[in-house]
Amino acid sequence: MAGRLAGKMAVVVGAGQTPGETIGNGRATAILFAREGASVLCVDRVLASAEETVAMIVDEGGIASAFQADVTDEAQVQAIVAAAKERLGRIDILHNNVGIGRGDRSITQLEESDFERIIDVNLKGMWLTIKHALPVMREQGGGGSIVNISSISGIRYLGRNYVGYYTTKAALNHMTHVTAAEYAARQVRVNAVLPGLMDTPMAKISAQKNHGATPEQMDELWKQRAARIPMGWMGDAFDVARAAVFLASDEARFITGQTLVVDGGMTL
Repeated sequence: MAGRLAGKMAVVVGAGQTPGETIGNGRATAILFAREGASVLCVDRVLASAEETVAMIVDEGGIASAFQADVTDEAQVQAIVAAAKERLGRIDILHNNVGIGRGDRSITQLEESDFERIIDVNLKGMWLTIKHALPVMREQGGGGSIVNISSISGIRYLGRNYVGYYTTKAALNHMTHVTAAEYAARQVRVNAVLPGLMDTPMAKISAQKNHGATPEQMDELWKQRAARIPMGWMGDAFDVARAAVFLASDEARFITGQTLVVDGGMTL
């Protein structure tokens, strides 16, 4: 353990992952936080998935525990914070990694129920976790760091008409900005990571469910996806996690209100 987060108490929301061969952003971040010395509360809607992440951390000698919660429900978010205070004693880092895009369509095709669900998960869930973690960071002294996982779709059009996903990510970016401005004097830093086209389980499921790709077509589709990136290859969840570690650490102590793009140059 390099110790960049030594002694820090971290809550990683969305620390499980969508089933798949590769690792997801939340799990990768929880693992790297622990490798860097943080004690991690791994939160996920699916307890078994959070427990898998905990087992991976413990096997490496890290400290972690699992907690089940749905961040769209305020009472459950309050329970996350209570569990963090009980198990960790304080909250130095809040990492928000929950997001969906399934059911999304163009603005005239998107169903109201799907739009409401996307807003609930992608935006309301982030708001609730920040809302209830901030008072703890404020009152415990020493400030804290909040890292939100957004997307480059919040700053540019990517060729697919996912109006709900794009809109919530743009709103999350600005919620990051205004919260950072409000809490800067209290030494609570609020930043966001904006991944580009990444090789993650969620991306592969989206390709099959939203784009109709068959398993046999995935290799060719992934080559086409990588070709859209100036660097010529896709990053993975650990590229997102490394950015999150930096923003969570004291190395970024003078950085707040920023949206860090991790996309291999795609938004250029």
